[in-house]
Amino acid sequence: MQKIILITGASSGFGRDTAETLAVAGHKVFAGVRDVAGRNLAVAEALRSKGIEPVALDVTSDPSVNAAIAAVLAKSGGKLDVVINNAGIASAGVSETFTPEQLRDLFEVNVFGIQRVIRAVLPTLRKQGDGLIINTGSILGRVTFPFFGLYGASKFAVEAMTDSYRYELSQLGIDVVLVQPSAYPTNMYASMQQPADAARGSAYGEIGAIPGKMFETFIGMFAAANAPNPHDVAAAMAKLVVTPKGQRPDRVVVGQAFGSDVINADVAPVQRQALEGLGLGMLASIKG
Repeated sequence: MQKIILITGASSGFGRDTAETLAVAGHKVFAGVRDVAGRNLAVAEALRSKGIEPVALDVTSDPSVNAAIAAVLAKSGGKLDVVINNAGIASAGVSETFTPEQLRDLFEVNVFGIQRVIRAVLPTLRKQGDGLIINTGSILGRVTFPFFGLYGASKFAVEAMTDSYRYELSQLGIDVVLVQPSAYPTNMYASMQQPADAARGSAYGEIGAIPGKMFETFIGMFAAANAPNPHDVAAAMAKLVVTPKGQRPDRVVVGQAFGSDVINADVAPVQRQALEGLGLGMLASIKG
């Protein structure tokens, strides 16, 4: 059955691949793209050529998000089935070399942007008594890598946000799922946030050189014949879309888990026990 789907951050990477994958599967896809009339004009035209409707959407702006949702609903007859919060930026390096302003920018996209979009779509989903929200997290929201801690902090926040929304919306018929990708060769690394105060890294000596070596390792891994295929993420998203309500997992690890799958399995019963201890065990299961 065709679904009306909105994806944020769909100009490239996981978002664009997911948009194209879902469109091929027969769904009506709205692709959130920044600056569709400017630097992403060619992207917008390419999406249209594949039956995807680009919509101007900047997750860091309340007016932009609200206008985008209004535009989608106007074209879909007021219906929206699936929202995929994919927009995000990466950050890596010695944590001290990033300024507080940079950390604020990181959270503005990776955390506040999800909150903006969810708040904008929930009135429609609540009225329908149905819907699916997929948040894109990371294995680094469960496992901490040195030099990726600030990015990981934003993804740890998405973990808590996703769980809370899942519980709060379960009795309203709205499903909330978290996808946790591992490292994949996408343009996220090329557009990664760079330290604004890199000079501070010199105080770390050899430790300060580790991030660069880690990037070299990733680049080598991505160039190998058995490199991870970023389409894995789009395939996981597409599977969640067609999975019946009540049968979707809370979390899906995609790619090399680095132990995040173990943490997911260990934390799940603790979460259930916490809910039951609060007398809120019913919130763990979505209402059909």
